[in-house]
This record gives sequence, structure tokens and C-alpha cells, in this order.
Amino acid sequence: MAIVTAKPEPNAAGAAEPRRRFAWPRGSRLGRLIITLNVLALAIVIVGALVLNELRSGLINARIDSLTTQGQLIAKVINELATQGDPEPTLDAAAASQILQVLFIQHSQRARLFDAQGKVLADSFVVADRVDWKVLPPARKPGQNNDGGRLAPREAAKAEKARAALVDEVAQAVRSGRAVTGMRVSEDGERVVSVSIPIQRVQAVLGVLTLEAGGVDEIISAERKALLPFIVVAMIAIVISSVLLHRLIAVPVLRLARAADHVRLQGARAISLPDLSERRDEVGDLSRSLEDMTHSLSERMDAIERFAADVAHEIKNPLTSIRSAIETLDLVSDPAARARLLAILQNDVNRLDRLVTDISNASRLDAELSREHPKVVDLSRLLTEIAGLYEAQLRPGEAPGSVRVGLRIADPSPPSTILGRETPIGQVFRNLVDNARSFSPADGEVRIQLARTRGHLLVMVEDDGPGIPPDNLETIFERFYTSRPKGRAFGGNSGLGLSIARQIVEAHGGTIRAENRMDIAGGIAGARFVVELPSVHE
Repeated sequence: MAIVTAKPEPNAAGAAEPRRRFAWPRGSRLGRLIITLNVLALAIVIVGALVLNELRSGLINARIDSLTTQGQLIAKVINELATQGDPEPTLDAAAASQILQVLFIQHSQRARLFDAQGKVLADSFVVADRVDWKVLPPARKPGQNNDGGRLAPREAAKAEKARAALVDEVAQAVRSGRAVTGMRVSEDGERVVSVSIPIQRVQAVLGVLTLEAGGVDEIISAERKALLPFIVVAMIAIVISSVLLHRLIAVPVLRLARAADHVRLQGARAISLPDLSERRDEVGDLSRSLEDMTHSLSERMDAIERFAADVAHEIKNPLTSIRSAIETLDLVSDPAARARLLAILQNDVNRLDRLVTDISNASRLDAELSREHPKVVDLSRLLTEIAGLYEAQLRPGEAPGSVRVGLRIADPSPPSTILGRETPIGQVFRNLVDNARSFSPADGEVRIQLARTRGHLLVMVEDDGPGIPPDNLETIFERFYTSRPKGRAFGGNSGLGLSIARQIVEAHGGTIRAENRMDIAGGIAGARFVVELPSVHE
């Protein structure tokens, strides 16, 4: 047995198989399971993020709409009661502060009134006597500087940045004369929703009312808490999918690998595989394929052992004859007897050489069949060449008694093509013709006929010899089986020709059988070998 590795060959049409970079696993259950579980876990997180992001946006927009409605109402009251138009439009800061104190009652919000230059005229925290408080930092340790390390400069920078954002928002409202809304960071570092509404008299912008509301951090915190169940569910889905993939793929493949290692380490002939044949996925296919492979390898090893035993038996016969002839040769003084012994030695050496050659060809047959890629073979052309080769051996003036080879094709018009290897297929018909010629009478003829059946091609090789005993119609395909015709020298056949022919035909998905031709009287008129091969159409 030989194992051959080779690069991928082109297909029968001569074109290389296309390499697919990506293809949806239509027939792969495990592939679909892996993709589905991973997509499901990802989809849970994405859907949760989208839903909560929409909720967050809705809450913030609702807060902005509420502040805008409230701010427009306050701005309208201030515009009516705290502005004057003669001789120039002006804003009464005291009246505006009083109005702000009366109308602005929300403790979770802050209102500030700016003039057209951005100066603070009124602050709801001031007019309501509200004291802003926050948790103090931890007490300083002995020897620690006053700013507690680097916290004070950072807080100052953040506060300055927050004030700049507020000034910019007020300036935008003054320039545009329209309300400016958005989310920013306040001076104490809290994210707030802010609305700045200009206060106008005729066409002049006299000031800006800014309302801001906190709670954005609470909204974001609530959003994160709401996203947590989705994350937990996604993690559970990922863990479950990982466990399933481990149980369904990793563990069975590991068991199969350990079974193969057992064969390698223990020298076992067959693999004791785990029972995974009931699974209808790739692992089950792998298990069944390994079972078939090990069964085939076991049968191959048994065949090799039988072949080795048959070879040893067949080689011992001529070796025994040679040994006897050599031992007797020194005891014989008669020249005629010595000549007969030398002829026996020569015949046995030739027989041994023929056996070694045929055995070598038979042992290389598996490697040759696996090495050559199947191609489209025109069977009618191949048979014509084989018949022509035998006819070319019959030279003009050759002694009578030669066996001729004839070919008849039933219907030559359709293509008689098969998918196979031309050299081994040719060897099949040469072996059949040689076998038929060895059994044919002098001046006889071996007839090759090509016919068609539904989806198959039939090749029949007939002779006019003594036929085959009915009990041996199947035995003749066994290795080293020989049935010598009368007048044929002993050892002229190795008994491997028909065995090799059957092996090649079965490797091409065909069948070969032997039968006897009967005459009108019911007697045996000769032997017929029928080869049936599946046909293809170009």
C-alpha cells in the first residue's frame, strides 16, 4: 500500500476548481450553529444599546422641550414687564430678578439672566437664597500641600472650561436672536441640559435667559443599569454557545484524536471509535468517514497479508524446483539428462522472473490508480488502438497458427467515453486479450465487441477456446489462479492478469464477469469476459 500526495489537478474539462474565499455553510449544521449563536449574542447587545440609546435621547429631548417651554414663558413675561422702549429699548435688571424669583420655582433647575454683553444680571440660586453645596475632599495628611496634590488645578481648569462653554452659548443666542439648546458641563463638573432664550424688544436683543437642569448623569447611569440585563443575557448566551461548541465539537474531535493516537501508539489494526454515527452534522460525518476508512484500511491490511502469503507460496514453487534441479545436476552424468535439467532451470528462472515482474506491477497498482487523475477516455479509440497493435504483430509470411484479434463496434456514431485512467484501462483489455489468445486454438480469433446499455458501456472479449469450468467462473479472478490449456508450457502464466483487471475495473466503478458461450447443441463454444463501465458524455 502506498500513500501519494500531489497538487490538485484540473477537472475533467481542463479548468481548475475555483477557490472560494467565503461561502455560506448551506450543508453545515455546525457552521450554521456557530454563526447563529455568535450573531445572537451580538444582536442582544446591539438591540439593547439601540433601545436604551433611543430612550436616553427621548428623555434628554423631553427635558430640553420642557426647559424651552418654561424658558419661553419666563422670557415673554420679562419682555412684557421688565423692558422699556422709550427712548431706547432697555432691560430693568431689578424687575427681571423679581419676576425670576416669582416664576422660577424648580429646585432642580437653575435660571440665569444675562445682558447683551454676557454679564450676569440675575441668578435663581441667588434670588432664592439657595446655597450650593458639595462633598468636601478628604482631610489633608501632615506635610501634604494645600492643593491636595494636583486636584485644585484640575478643578480650576474644568470650571474655567465650563464658564467658557456657558459664555459661548449666551453669545450664540445674542448673535442669532434664536434659542440655543444643548448639553454641556456646568461649573461644578455636572452634565446639564441647557436652553438659552434671547429677550428681545422690537428687534433688539436686550438679554438672554438661560435655564439649565441637571440629572443627565442620573439618566446615563440609569441607562447603563438598564443595559446591564442585556449584557448579562448576552454573556449567558456566549457562555452557553461556548459550552455547546465545546461539547459538540471539541470533545468529540478530541475523542476521535485519542482513538487515532491509540492506533499509532499501540499498533492496533482498527480504531475503537466513539459512537457518534447518530449525529447528523460534520462530526457525525467525520466519525462515519473514519469508520469507513479504518474498515477499508483493515481490509487492505488483510489483503496485503494474504497477498504476501500467496507471493511466498508462488515463489517457493520455482525455488524448490530450482533447488532440486541444482542438487540433482551434480549427480547426473548423462548429457541428455543434464540438458533436461538445465532446461528445467531455465524455465523456472523465467517463471520466477515473470512472477516478480507481475507481483511488482500488482503491488504498484494502488499507487498508480491514485496518482493519475481521471480524465475523459474515448473507449472506442482505445480499443481500436489495442486491436491494431495485435494485428501489427502478425507480419506477412508469419507461420500459421497465430491468433488474430478483431474489433466490432455496435454503434460508432455516439461518443463512447468514460471517466477514468487510460493506461490502467488499456491494461485491463490487454490482459483479457492475452488471456483469450492463450486459450484460443491455432489460427483462431479473439473478438472484441463494444456495445451500449443505458448509462453504461459494455466491452466483451470472446474466444473459441475450451471455456471455463462452471465452478471456476468466479475463482479465475483470484490471485495466482491458473488453469493451463493443453500444450501450454508450465509457468507461462502468473495468475495475476485477471485479478489485476478486476481491481482496475472496480476502481473505475465498473464490473467484470466471466461466462461461457454456448453453441446450438448446448455445448461450450468458448469463454466470454464482459466489462461494464459507466459512460459520460462530453
